[in-house]
Amino acid sequence: MMENREIARIFHEIADILEIQDANPFRVRSYRRAAQVVESLAFEAAGALASEPDRIRSLPGIGGGTFQKIQELVQTGRCKEHEELLDQVPETLLTLLELQNLGPKKIALFWKELKIGTIEQLEEAARNHRLQSLPGMGAKSEEKILKAVQDYRGRQGRFRIDFVDESSERLIRYLKKRVDVDRISTAGSLRRRRETIGDLDLLVTCRNPEDAMEKFVQYDEVREVLARGETKATVVMKSSMQVDLRVLEPESFGAALQYFTGSKEHNVALREMAKKKGFKINEYGLFAIESGKRVAGREESEIYRHLGLPPIPTELRENRGEIERAEAGDLPKLIELDDLRGDLHMHTTASDGQNTVQEMAEAASRRGYEYMAVTDHSKSLAMIGGLDEKRLRKEIEHIDEIRKKDPGIEILKGIEVDILADGQLDLSDEALKELDVVIASIHSRFSLSRKEMTLRICRALENPAVNILAHPTGRLILKREAYEVDLEQVVAAAVENRVCLEVNAYPARLDLNDVHVRMARDMGALISINSDSHHTEMLRYVSYGVDTARRGWLEKEDVINTFPLSRLRKILRKESYRE
Repeated sequence: MMENREIARIFHEIADILEIQDANPFRVRSYRRAAQVVESLAFEAAGALASEPDRIRSLPGIGGGTFQKIQELVQTGRCKEHEELLDQVPETLLTLLELQNLGPKKIALFWKELKIGTIEQLEEAARNHRLQSLPGMGAKSEEKILKAVQDYRGRQGRFRIDFVDESSERLIRYLKKRVDVDRISTAGSLRRRRETIGDLDLLVTCRNPEDAMEKFVQYDEVREVLARGETKATVVMKSSMQVDLRVLEPESFGAALQYFTGSKEHNVALREMAKKKGFKINEYGLFAIESGKRVAGREESEIYRHLGLPPIPTELRENRGEIERAEAGDLPKLIELDDLRGDLHMHTTASDGQNTVQEMAEAASRRGYEYMAVTDHSKSLAMIGGLDEKRLRKEIEHIDEIRKKDPGIEILKGIEVDILADGQLDLSDEALKELDVVIASIHSRFSLSRKEMTLRICRALENPAVNILAHPTGRLILKREAYEVDLEQVVAAAVENRVCLEVNAYPARLDLNDVHVRMARDMGALISINSDSHHTEMLRYVSYGVDTARRGWLEKEDVINTFPLSRLRKILRKESYRE
């Protein structure tokens, strides 16, 4: 069965090739929109297409043409238009799009003028200064391209957490269905909820290890079997991700779970602590050194308890002070997903979202939220329907009309306003004063110097209308590095001006990251965890923001959208900040 991610990948590739060919931008945008919709679905399009096709046909952003393409892909595993487009350009040309700051127009120029179709060819041309013969290309451009190539190579072999989540869930469902599994769990960096994962670790207890090994290597997503023993097998999936499966004795499951969850640094520190207390710890259990007797191992919590510690949340196990805090009985009470009362960053059909205000409100209400904010883009992003003052006024009136109908959730009127290169905002102060929440963000001019970018953001934070700084570093995970900025200075300016910082939960962003979240909290900043949804199905991504917040040691009191609406409004009006 063709999965959502594969359908979306093909649509993205069609859009990429069309853009390289300078095709009609509306056609390009339709494929991008369809890809975004499909990859954000909480259900499999292929399954829905078989039983209730109207569920796919009626999705916002899915037109008649893209619906037919989805049918074609699900039924045949192929898309004729995709294959025809691939015949028109080298497939390696698409890989160049993974380099930071390299768009379709530049790639088309390189191909047309210098027949550069691979990363290796581009690197060679940049090193030999051949790119300077092209319009708009100079020595600095070549330096940036060489840096982008270096960054790209450093990212290879890593996978975004959402991709690994989906892959592990499918594999676990498969194993549970075909193997007599007693217990099964992920481990490693996925269980610690890191933003990218190198490989996947699965731990299992079952009655027939040989059968588990056999069914595991027969999984249809396996591309290559690297090793297979009686209780451990290693495979490479079609996605190129390595997966290790270990079958354990029930008496050792908890110990193995702790050991293989890591991190390495956490485990080293824990082993040192165990040694001082007369214990030896490994993946088989916790053993008394004198007698050699195993004293714990069946449950992970037993390992910590025998060492005089409470169970340490998996997200904290990075040896960043969590063992010392646990020993002192002072671990933070980390934020939970259920603590969130609302989402303060989402888009609608007024700009580049796929659903109406009413549909977003209904979806947010189904999640149990008390409030939400509609924050469409501002006018400098005209290519995706950014709002000017006149259209913003219409959206405000539209939200007021929906409010009168009592939608079951409080809808806050907002905007995601662009921070211009000089630090000014993209809309007038008069327009912004009419809103409940103003999110400021950067979508252009990423190449400013560290000093210029820092000054740009700090100036924007001084505007009394700004409530939240969205995705503060501008990165896209495994695709675009953060722009140069003095984040410590930005956080200080945010606190001084009673502005909150966002953890953007969209899995491609997770911005702020965990390290920056903890720094911001320690400096006194308040955080807002938001989905940045462009579709109702994307509201669920907020869980990844909670993961990041937990890794940054955040508690409920650190996050403004855990607050009751009355307290939230005071913060948005800047009548209070941290109480």
